[in-house]
Amino acid sequence: MSDDFELDTDDLKRRMDGAMANLKTEFASLRTGRASGSMLEPIQVEAYGQMTPINQIGTVNVPEPRMVTINVWDKSMVGKVEKAIRESGLGINPQLNGTIIMLPIPELNEERRRELTKVAGQYAEHARVAIRNVRRDGMDQIKKAKADGMSEDDQKFWEAEVQDLTDKMIKAVDGALETKQAEIMQV
Repeated sequence: MSDDFELDTDDLKRRMDGAMANLKTEFASLRTGRASGSMLEPIQVEAYGQMTPINQIGTVNVPEPRMVTINVWDKSMVGKVEKAIRESGLGINPQLNGTIIMLPIPELNEERRRELTKVAGQYAEHARVAIRNVRRDGMDQIKKAKADGMSEDDQKFWEAEVQDLTDKMIKAVDGALETKQAEIMQV
């Protein structure tokens, strides 16, 4: 048994990559003063008896750096989409033009920028915790294999592999956070 142990590092990496992908999605939802269609992803609209994402009710476009437009396909849904955006807490005031809803993105003030950098920091910490949880799972598998007769050299090798993977992912999270915070503070 001791020579047969093979830690599934691909599985650990996949799970850590999932935490990183989730972080990028959360970062995309933070408004930085620059228009982005992804900032509307969390918003759901009550359409045809169920909650539906905005991108399934109309076409989301970014025609210029400070404007997002939504071309609503069903004219009867325009009011519901507008209401959902107003109530979303994005701080954006929709403007109607027929079936097109225009969302001008206002400048962020200094205080709001600082708040957003703190939120970005919280998102990054959640990603770090998720990565460390995956690391702990890997270490637990190694400990179990050690109890089943794995040599100490093999144990140290696999622990080093898991730690190396963890360090790389934490560094990637820190880099993404630094980039996002710089983007938020950019005037």
